[in-house]
Amino acid sequence: MDRGGLIQADVHEGIESTLTILGHKLRDAGIRVERQYDRTLPPLTMYGSELNQVWTNLLDNAIDAAGRAGRITITTAADNGMLRVDIADSGPGVPAGFQDRVFDPFFTTKQVGHGTGLGLGTSRRIVQDRHGGRLAFDSDSEGTVFHAWLPLTQG
Repeated sequence: MDRGGLIQADVHEGIESTLTILGHKLRDAGIRVERQYDRTLPPLTMYGSELNQVWTNLLDNAIDAAGRAGRITITTAADNGMLRVDIADSGPGVPAGFQDRVFDPFFTTKQVGHGTGLGLGTSRRIVQDRHGGRLAFDSDSEGTVFHAWLPLTQG
């Protein structure tokens, strides 16, 4: 999955690879990961290493948000000709006053020294510009869910 060019691959492989890489952070924080994968989804034509960067950014943020003994739920599903990946955390949510800025370069809700504010903007560019998909989120006091839609077929 970590190759530079276009490849055909199962999106779950990249997500699982990222979870393995971030495994120490998950274990140290006692975060439970729940997987709700639709394993019938076809392989995607994708830039594998770039999508792995998206999963890394989204999962690393979810780990930070979930805190100690939190929960992250990863769901995959077909959605109107797209493959949707949802990454949900049980954290406090993004404050309403910041929600319209989360994709802005250098904007972060993290404490000084914990994040550059580049991950979500980069992730959005990879999903939208490189893959023709869409990246959005929902957030409230119960947590945050990032939704990545990726085309099931390249046109």
